[in-house]
Amino acid sequence: MIEALSYEFMQNALIAGIIVSFISGIIGSLIVVNRMVFLAGGIAHAAYGGIGIALFSGIPIFLGTSIFAVIAALFMAFVTIKQRENIDTFIGLIWAVGMAIGIILVDLTPGYNVDLMSYLFGSILAVNSEDLYFMSVLFVVILFVIIFWYRDILAVSYDSEYAALRGTNVKFFYTLILVLSALTVVIAIKVVGLILVIALLTIPIYIAQNISSTLYKMMFLSGIIAAVFTLVGLWLSYTFNLTSGASIILVAAVSLLLFMAVIKLK
Repeated sequence: MIEALSYEFMQNALIAGIIVSFISGIIGSLIVVNRMVFLAGGIAHAAYGGIGIALFSGIPIFLGTSIFAVIAALFMAFVTIKQRENIDTFIGLIWAVGMAIGIILVDLTPGYNVDLMSYLFGSILAVNSEDLYFMSVLFVVILFVIIFWYRDILAVSYDSEYAALRGTNVKFFYTLILVLSALTVVIAIKVVGLILVIALLTIPIYIAQNISSTLYKMMFLSGIIAAVFTLVGLWLSYTFNLTSGASIILVAAVSLLLFMAVIKLK
């Protein structure tokens, strides 16, 4: 593994894995405490429509997927605020329509020379400098939002009614969390793929939640735990020539089972 670090693609993969791990730890914590896991799953699968649009129109994958995912997140925010009783139906609709749009547009794309498996199961070894720039900018934006609005986000996450009474714009912060979740999903797709992204956004958070006393601590520990899973998964994928995304999630899943077993024994 040490000799592999001399290659630029492996250096990019390690940097991307660490950045995405901390982003996933922060946003994943907000997803879990706000009970948005199903919403995030809907956004993740709808994002495939953005991949299809990007391939068909020839625009950068990150750009097309980000725009489509953010639109899906805004629509979900509107639905959950205005049509809460029909939320499951609308999420299922967005989930299915997004996937269908992506599949049809990929079929219509001339040439069809893209490895779609890399989007379904991740391609962290294919991360380039432009991808790292996008990830770094998003990380800085998320840190700014969390630091600047921490008290409001904390209030909205744990007691939205109290937050509304004290004058916090609950709808704005709810929508903001969903939009940041959508962008996190987009970059996490590059690491573990569309199919496995929800595992990266929930497994480290579950472990951190059980050993944290504050939301700040939960976010930080989630990022550390996710980074460890990512590094170990990368080592396994390099050593045994395995798919990197699946290796990362398998490490996370085994760690979760061991953690639960230790908790039960205690």
